Amino acid sequence: MSSPTRLFRYPDLGFRLGTGFFAFLIVLIVAGIAFELSREAVESINKFGLSFWRTEIWDPVAGEFGALPFIWGTLYSSILALVIAAPVALGIAVFLSELCPARLQQPIVFLTELLAAIPSIVYGLWGVFVLVPAVRAIQVATPDFLRAIPLFSGPPVGVGMLAAGLILAVMVIPFSSSVAREVLKAVPRAQREAAYALGATRYEAIKSALFYGRTGIMGAVMLGFGRALGETMAVTMVIGNNPKISPSLYAPQHTMAAVIANEFSEADTSLYLSALVEIGLVLFIITLIVNAMSRSLIWSMNRKPKAAKAAVAAATEAAAV
Repeated sequence: MSSPTRLFRYPDLGFRLGTGFFAFLIVLIVAGIAFELSREAVESINKFGLSFWRTEIWDPVAGEFGALPFIWGTLYSSILALVIAAPVALGIAVFLSELCPARLQQPIVFLTELLAAIPSIVYGLWGVFVLVPAVRAIQVATPDFLRAIPLFSGPPVGVGMLAAGLILAVMVIPFSSSVAREVLKAVPRAQREAAYALGATRYEAIKSALFYGRTGIMGAVMLGFGRALGETMAVTMVIGNNPKISPSLYAPQHTMAAVIANEFSEADTSLYLSALVEIGLVLFIITLIVNAMSRSLIWSMNRKPKAAKAAVAAATEAAAV
């Protein structure tokens, strides 16, 4: 007669193998994407090499291609969106989890999450008809002494980096705020009660909750950043699509996702098509680098409290001896 341990061993092994297969499948998908992009971009890689990353010329007629303007535009617009969206998303999360009256919480949560369900093209139309005229009005009202600064120079056309950054900020706010709100809800109530017991104000208690959940909040912010890096249609409609590097918030510029969407169907030579695929490969690599950096940052934030606890324990043990 089989023992109970043996009877349960095989289902347990099958469960482990099945879940392990699905986890390994993700690795295979990522590797497959990288392989296919590299294979299709091999002509451009062989011709331009690493200069593709640092060349500013994008001339399909002459057969000269460089990704630097698109790398600049993608990172610039995404970082600008992150700077605008992160405080707003964190404020929404704090209000909904700590301060919002119960009767208003669900409607606000619903409306915030509804922003994530709006299609990108709808955001683009809103940007064209509402955001671009607003940015143009801001440009016209900008004082002359500020226009002399490279950051605020450029023609008052409305389309440009500022419009792209604003529309990206609106698009990433629901993702970051939803995750940050769930992180704050997961903070043990004892953290806040301990703060109140020590005489802390409500502001100080919320600060302690934010500190406790800082790792998850950082993950929420980086989730929004990753969302901004790959956005296509909405940015394409408001950024101006000009492959020129400029520090100006008002200058029309370009992104990697936008140039692929705009020109992929127009690629009439194998080198042109290969260069566009290599743009996608560059975007893929940059996304991996950003995610690796964010993961490293989160790990470093986790290690610091552990190191502090170990130091306190060692000091306590030494004092006891």
